[in-house]
Amino acid sequence: MIVGVIKGQAGPVPAPGAEDVDTALGGTLAATLTALGATGAANEVTRIASGGALPAPLIVAVGLGQAPAEPTPQFPSLHALREAAGEGVRAVAGKAARVAVSLPARDAPEAEAVALGALLGGYVFTRYRAGAKPGPADIVLITGDPGVDAEQAAQRARALAGAVSLVRDLVNTSPADLYPETFAAEAERVARASGLDIEVLDEKALAGGGYGGITGVGQGSVHPPRLVRVSYARPGATRTVVLVGKGITFDSGGLSLKPAKSMEAMKSDMGGAAAVLGALQAVAALQPDVNVVGYMPLAENMPGGHAQRPSDVIKIFGGKTVEVLNTDAEGRLVLADALARGLEDRPDLVVDVATLTGAQLVALGPRISGVMANDPQFCDGVVDAARRAGEAAWPMPLPDELRKGLDSTVADLANITPDRNGGMLVGGIFLREFIPDGVRWAHVDIAGPAFNEADAYGYTPKGGTGAAVRMLVQVALDAAEGKL
Repeated sequence: MIVGVIKGQAGPVPAPGAEDVDTALGGTLAATLTALGATGAANEVTRIASGGALPAPLIVAVGLGQAPAEPTPQFPSLHALREAAGEGVRAVAGKAARVAVSLPARDAPEAEAVALGALLGGYVFTRYRAGAKPGPADIVLITGDPGVDAEQAAQRARALAGAVSLVRDLVNTSPADLYPETFAAEAERVARASGLDIEVLDEKALAGGGYGGITGVGQGSVHPPRLVRVSYARPGATRTVVLVGKGITFDSGGLSLKPAKSMEAMKSDMGGAAAVLGALQAVAALQPDVNVVGYMPLAENMPGGHAQRPSDVIKIFGGKTVEVLNTDAEGRLVLADALARGLEDRPDLVVDVATLTGAQLVALGPRISGVMANDPQFCDGVVDAARRAGEAAWPMPLPDELRKGLDSTVADLANITPDRNGGMLVGGIFLREFIPDGVRWAHVDIAGPAFNEADAYGYTPKGGTGAAVRMLVQVALDAAEGKL
């Protein structure tokens, strides 16, 4: 049984939802927590044996933080509820088959936040670990108000959690098992199960179709590239959103080889493509009144005998040429192909998401995505969508003065600049070259948030996080409602 605890002035205070547990313990919950050193600080976990007072043998009390001095419209915040639910379930994942969560769930948004946090906190990746136990098979959400539509909240939470878990599984999968062909096969499985349309272009179709970015990046690998297009069509919908995700299933850097240490997390370089696939799965479940098309350019960037060379010139879909000065700036090349192709869907909005630059980590750290756009209002709208979905994002500029660094003496543009400064912004400026005037577009760099190399926290595990899925789904929902 998971309950919440608030950090009070004189010690921990049971949160709404913990009343019945406190009663069953004879009103001693606060005193017991105090004796065990608990304070109610955010995400603090304290375990208490129920001693037979409850059907559950173990009570897990999770801190919700300190209440403000003055009443606020939302305490605890939805973010705090998601984190607390995830922390509590994660504390017993692999140890309990059935978990009841009785955190504050006084309305539908709170119920959804608690349910989503609990489901994500129970995620365990077991594919390669002998004897590893999965998370709880049964999570029961207890709401304090019978009028709360908990079932609808739980359905939304299940759709989002299922999509995020799909992305986590893909990112955590060994690149020996996940390469362009097998990723495309997984996309076909998801599309069939979700009722989505799917088209897969193999290496021959890519070469014949003029996709120079994808074929150039993938030509050094024994695993040939793919371009996957998955679409959700809503009868009567008048707006179309195109989502594009970088899908480098492993990034060695190519001939511009990365240092060995920098390759260790490069199985996650397909996190953007996985996020697009997960978002389409969730959109199909939620059924918003908008058309959504997802593109996943998939390649393995390897230094083989046929690998792309620094100084090669490639032609992107649609005709623009790029001088490749560094083969480790490959994500922007495959994205350029997919962005150019996505314009054929006549989108109202375009959002690409990518583990694009190490500079994102330098600028914003490992948990905050950078959002760049050709329209400041759209940039703010995407950042706000991320915030409301529970993901951290920050608006970043696209300074025009940095464009000159991408000039090439032999092609329309180069894929890097001589100056290392502003690398995250330069990546966005490069991609902007493939978006015509009049098309609202945003680029989201998730290099840090897509893969957690630190300890697990809240509902976020170590390894693949599923970053950007909820943000992309919220963008689609906002587009359906005319907010974007």
